[in-house]
Amino acid sequence: MWINDNRFRVVRQLGEGGFSYVFLVKEVLADSASASGGGSGLAKKVKDPSHLADDGTYAMKKVLIQNTEQLEMVREEIRVSSLFSHPNLLPLLDHAIISVKPTPGGSRNHEAYLLFPVHLDGTLLDNANAMKAKKEFFSTSDVLHIFRQLCAGLKHMHNLDPPYAHNDVKPGNVVLTHRKGQPPLAILMDFGSARPARRQIRSRSEALQLQEWASEHCSAPFRAPELWDCPSHADIDERTDIWSLGCTLYAIMYGLSPFEYALGESGGSLQLAIVNAQVKWPTGPKPKYPDALHQFVTWMLQPQAAVRPHIDDIVIHVDKLIAKFSN
Repeated sequence: MWINDNRFRVVRQLGEGGFSYVFLVKEVLADSASASGGGSGLAKKVKDPSHLADDGTYAMKKVLIQNTEQLEMVREEIRVSSLFSHPNLLPLLDHAIISVKPTPGGSRNHEAYLLFPVHLDGTLLDNANAMKAKKEFFSTSDVLHIFRQLCAGLKHMHNLDPPYAHNDVKPGNVVLTHRKGQPPLAILMDFGSARPARRQIRSRSEALQLQEWASEHCSAPFRAPELWDCPSHADIDERTDIWSLGCTLYAIMYGLSPFEYALGESGGSLQLAIVNAQVKWPTGPKPKYPDALHQFVTWMLQPQAAVRPHIDDIVIHVDKLIAKFSN
């Protein structure tokens, strides 16, 4: 596979989504580059050398594009990704969109290739599922340090001018790298739903439009109440992400969103549980997580967005908790 002037060999498939596949790839160096020790072709392209892999392996996302709308979405993801530069946000290293001949009876007209650093320890969701199977939990210290890193990445997005919301903060969009003797490295990824955060809703049709957009872009168990049931007059801001962040902190502790129980109850409604912020606390590890963590989650999960804290408040609070509970 080529991305612009650089060639990559596919090692194996790492995952797949609706219209996309993620592969582990290895850069194939031209003889001249390896002989002269002149560094890889990618090295000339990537702004931050710390993003280059010592062993030349990367994650490559291939997106099959079937219509103009999907093409615009990929272009927007590329544009938005280039706005961010932070150690806890996954950087887009290179990209290419190519035209392909449609197959007989098919309408696919483009393919996009996006290149990222690879994190082989999987997502927070993968890790949570593996731990749940073994009845294991993160320590209080690891919970707080993973969460602190997500806050740092999100703070970078929320403090841009204009502020950007990620709109799909959840364990499946966090990659972890385990490190010896220190908490895992946590990086927020997938900016396909990221948009300028502040929107003025001034009519019923605008409210319905926002709800429809959210139903396609924001995962239901982590979606803020105002995106389920938006008033006809509302000011939406980046605190939709704070709600998702609260759900994600709960998920770092207990392996799932605080509202997923509603999916399993006969006659239970996810929307109802979320809009009323009905959180259930499972039995966690022994000894239990400190009450202060539960209170922290509850503070973020306030159904009224206007009283929900901002990311700067969250960072101050998590630092206090780290000082108190970290070993």
